[in-house]
Amino acid sequence: MKNLSITRKFTCAIFLLITSFNSFAQTDTIRPVHIGLTYPVSSNGLKAAQYTNRFSLHAIAGLSKNETALTIAGAANIIKQDARGVQIAGLLNAIGNSASGTQIAGFANIIRKDASGAQIAGFLNLSGSSEAVQVAGFSNITGNSKGLQVAGFLNKSKNANAQVAGFMNIAKNVKGVQVAGFMNIADSSDYPVALINFIKNGEKSVGISVDESLTSITTFRSGGRVLYGIVGVGYNFNDGDKSFYALEAGLGAHIPVVRNFRVNAEIVNQTLSDFKKGDYLKNTIRILPACRLGNRLEIFAGPTVNYVRYSQDKGFDFIDDYIWSKNGSRNFQGIFVGFNAGIQVKI
Repeated sequence: MKNLSITRKFTCAIFLLITSFNSFAQTDTIRPVHIGLTYPVSSNGLKAAQYTNRFSLHAIAGLSKNETALTIAGAANIIKQDARGVQIAGLLNAIGNSASGTQIAGFANIIRKDASGAQIAGFLNLSGSSEAVQVAGFSNITGNSKGLQVAGFLNKSKNANAQVAGFMNIAKNVKGVQVAGFMNIADSSDYPVALINFIKNGEKSVGISVDESLTSITTFRSGGRVLYGIVGVGYNFNDGDKSFYALEAGLGAHIPVVRNFRVNAEIVNQTLSDFKKGDYLKNTIRILPACRLGNRLEIFAGPTVNYVRYSQDKGFDFIDDYIWSKNGSRNFQGIFVGFNAGIQVKI
């Protein structure tokens, strides 16, 4: 999180710059056009921080009190109070109060209070709250988000309707879907989509299972009230002369039936490998009726539909009967019905 610490220092410096310009006029002065190089080399000169502009264009950086329509700068737009319309900057849009409209910056959009519109930045969107879309190459950080957040690495929000991140989402309460490449963290989130989910009011369990090929997997399942992620490691006991190690990852959904009985529907990708002869790739759909014994223990078993693909003559002939199969010159493909059964403990 070193990058976030640097970002915070950078943000403080920007707002110190904004507030350092004192306003001498008691009433707002509106200018239709503000054009210049950088402060104070512009049509508003040394008093640029006192004026509200309808249109601003600066080769390097512009300074103003408010902007009401279109603001463009090669490097930075620094607006002491409010911004409406569209702000476009090569590096930074820094707004001391609220923004209503669209902010586009090559590096960062920093809005001290409320952002009502869309913020699009190459690196960071930072705001007190956001009511619409945020898109950032690295991170979106906001107090409350009522619209979609999309970030290449991290979304962080107190409350959110939806979050999409390449690596991780962090929120307090999420009403919609959290989608992350690796991890979701929240107090409340019913629909997290990631391999690992730490949801305070959700469910986490460790279990062990076995399938039709005698592959045994130790699995960690984590998620919300409905959706959850699956990661696991294991070993295949089909042939004692060969060592096949297993990795598993997928997504699942809890379907409640009665108090202590539910169905867990899962989509899982599994890989078997001896790290010498090639890999056995299996994509599986599982329908697993599950019975809860007490508060923490659950047993499950059910049918699976599997698609497998592996290199010919590599010792992966675990299944004899296929619904469909194809022998290629190098690879074998097949679809078959199997099973999965196991036990898990809530942690």
